[in-house]
Amino acid sequence: MTLIDAGPAGALRIAPSILAADFGSLANAVEGIDAQTDWLHVDVMDGHFVPNVSIGPPVVASLRRYSDRFFDCHLMMSEPGRYLEAFAKAGADGCTVHVEVGGTAALICDARSLGLRIGLAANPDTPYDTVAPFLGDIDLLLLMTVFPGFGGQSFMGDVMSKVQTARCDVESGSLALDIEVDGGIDLVTAPVAVRAGANVLVAGSAIFSRPYPLEAAQALRAAALEGRE
Repeated sequence: MTLIDAGPAGALRIAPSILAADFGSLANAVEGIDAQTDWLHVDVMDGHFVPNVSIGPPVVASLRRYSDRFFDCHLMMSEPGRYLEAFAKAGADGCTVHVEVGGTAALICDARSLGLRIGLAANPDTPYDTVAPFLGDIDLLLLMTVFPGFGGQSFMGDVMSKVQTARCDVESGSLALDIEVDGGIDLVTAPVAVRAGANVLVAGSAIFSRPYPLEAAQALRAAALEGRE
């Protein structure tokens, strides 16, 4: 199993979310936006931690044949530890678990033992203090800008205060840590998130629901870069 390099921490990355793609033609959708894809974001929902069900390791394995991008798997699951090995074998490069499910230290160790990059996610109403103790142990902090479970929700701007705090902690601690936001990211909210300190932008509807997804991803990158000016 050869993992794909995520690239340098802190670099601006666009991570299209396949949750918004046409599942009937998923490989074509992924290949169509490849030129503007840094990471491919894979939302995994178990119908228990969140009120929806999506995909699992078999789909990841199928997609791996069509993309050599970094696979950023977001495990919205009550028991992610049971599936880390299956996702690693399927071709995931990084797996993000939710701090709300507990057992965070053990999950980090399990992911590391499998050679995975490990991320930690927090819902919009989860206090920043719950993730702060783990910043030095993870590769990615995902601060949800919607409540997870469904695509197409509106961006929750209040989360930007947590993003700002996280960025300050990353810089003051000289941590090699990416800060990711997911939910309601579009041409308007992308620069807002980047100004606050996010460097990985997950976008689904803003890319795949547009008539020309590749051009939409390119426009999103341009908007995000405005946040760095």
